[in-house]
Amino acid sequence: MGCTTLLVGRKASADGSPLVARTEDSSNGSFDPKRVVVVPPEDQPCVYTSVLSRLQIELPENPLRYTSVPNALPGEGLWGSAGINAVNVGMSATETLTSNPRVLGADPLVELVPESGTPGTPDHRPERPGGIGEEDMLTLVLPYIRSAREGVERLGALLAEHGTYEMNGIAFSDVADIWWLETVGGHHWIAKRIPEDHYVTMPNQLGIDSFDLDDAEGEGRDHLASPDLRAFLEEHHLDLTLRPTSSAGFGAAPSSAGGSVVNPREAFGSHTDSDHVYNTPRAWFMQRTLNPTSEDWDGPGPGNRPDSDDLPWSRRPERKLTIEDVKDVLSSHYQGTPFDPYSPHGTDAQRRAFRPIGINRHNALAILQIRPGRPESSRSLQWIAYASNPFTTLIPMFTNVETAPEYLATTTAQVSTDSFYWTSRLLATLADAHFADAIPLIERYQQTTLALGHAAVHAADGAVSQPSHPSVPDGSSAAGGGSAGDGAAGQAVPALLAKANTAVAEQIRAETDQVLAAVLHTTSNLMTNRFSRSDG
Repeated sequence: MGCTTLLVGRKASADGSPLVARTEDSSNGSFDPKRVVVVPPEDQPCVYTSVLSRLQIELPENPLRYTSVPNALPGEGLWGSAGINAVNVGMSATETLTSNPRVLGADPLVELVPESGTPGTPDHRPERPGGIGEEDMLTLVLPYIRSAREGVERLGALLAEHGTYEMNGIAFSDVADIWWLETVGGHHWIAKRIPEDHYVTMPNQLGIDSFDLDDAEGEGRDHLASPDLRAFLEEHHLDLTLRPTSSAGFGAAPSSAGGSVVNPREAFGSHTDSDHVYNTPRAWFMQRTLNPTSEDWDGPGPGNRPDSDDLPWSRRPERKLTIEDVKDVLSSHYQGTPFDPYSPHGTDAQRRAFRPIGINRHNALAILQIRPGRPESSRSLQWIAYASNPFTTLIPMFTNVETAPEYLATTTAQVSTDSFYWTSRLLATLADAHFADAIPLIERYQQTTLALGHAAVHAADGAVSQPSHPSVPDGSSAAGGGSAGDGAAGQAVPALLAKANTAVAEQIRAETDQVLAAVLHTTSNLMTNRFSRSDG
C-alpha cells in the first residue's frame, strides 16, 4: 500500500483555503513516473474502459475541463491521482485503506474474474468485469461535479452500481468545504465533511472515528452514506459500540451515549500488527508535528504512541497551517525521534521500525488549494512535487489553463533532466546516500524555490487584478460553482495564467539543475572508491 493524505479545513489554513494534499506512492520495489496534464472536454471519452478491471461505463455529456496527474507510461491505465476542474472543484483519488474480514465477507470486493474454459462448451465462463478503483475514479467523477458534495454523491452512485475492487479514501474540495469518502466493502461507502477548523491525517487506514447515522439519513449536513448503511451495520453485527441496553434495539433514537453515532474505524477498519508499523506511526508523527504541545507524545500512556489505535481522525491545530507545513509533514521521516532513518542516534532497529511518510517510492505530491479571496478565474492552484519528498520542491500551477508547463508534463520512459519528475528522482537518490552532507544544499534549494513559487503566484494575482481585466468575477460565491473566466477580459486570464505557470516552472527548473549539479559534486567526492596521494 502507499499514499499519505493531509486535509486542512479553511479555518485552519493560513489564507482561508481548504487544502487537500496526498502523496501518491507506488508499491514496494516499483516506481510510476507521473506527469501533469490538462484534459479539455473534447478529450474526455464518451465511454470509459478500465484497464485493470475491464469495466465499461458510459459517461455523461458536457464534461468540464480538469487537471490530472496520470501515469506517464502506459500499461495500467490512467491513475489520474488529483486535479481541479473548470469550476474550482478539486478531487484527490485515492488513499488505499484497510478493512477487516467481517466487512469483506458481508460485502465482498468486486474483482475481475477472467474468462475460463473453452467457448461453446459447458465449462466456459465468460469474463466478469471488476468494479472501479484508483485507476478510474478521478476520470469518472471530476469532470462532472460542481461542488465537493456533488463529488461524494456521484462517486457514491458509481460505487453502488459497479462496486470497487479495493478499499479507498477520496477527498473532494471546493472553496468552502472538504468532504472525505471512505469505501466500505464492495458497494458501501461513508463520507464526512471536514470540520472547518480542523486538519485530518490519513495513513492508509480507514480513519473516520465518529459518524452520525441520523444526519446521513436526514439533512446530510456533515455526513453522507449508502442509503442502507444502518441496515448493513445491523444485519452483519458490524457496529462494535457499547451502549446502554435498550429494548428499542439498534435503530433507537439517540441516547446520551449517542445511539445514532457509530465508530466506523471499529466497524469497518483494522487494528493489525502491520498497521502498528506501517500506518498508525504516520498519523502519530503528523499530529505530533502539528500539535506539538497538545499531548505528551513521548510519554508512557497508550493513547499517544506510534502504535496507538485511538489517535483522532481530525484535530484543531495549534496555529494556522501553510503550504510549507503541508509539504514538510508529507516529507517527514520521524525527525527528532529515534525512528528517523537518517539519524545517528538510536539503534538500527529503531531507525527501521516504522514506515516513513517521506519514503523513497513517492510518485507525486499534489496540494490542491482553492482560494476564497480570489476571482473564480484564478482561484485554484495545484502545487506539484515528484519523487521522494524529503529532497524535492513544489511547483505551483494555476489550473484555469489549457495546457500544463512542459517541465511538469513531458515525462517519458527516458531518464532526462528535461523532466521535473526524472530530475527530482535523480536528486533524491544522490542526496539520500549522503544525507548529512547533501541536506544543507537541499534545504537551501527548497527555500529558494518555494519563495519563487509564492512570488510567481503573487505576481500573477496582481496581473489578473489589473483594470485590464474588469470582467473577472469577484469570487464572492461560497461554493465551487461558477464559470472560471467570464466575459471578454476573463477569457484572457487562462493565457495569462499559462504564461505565469511556464515562467515559474522554468525558474524552478534552473534552480533544480543547479542543485543537482551541486549535490552531484558533493556526493562524487564521497564515493567509496575515492583516493588521493594525501590519503597516506
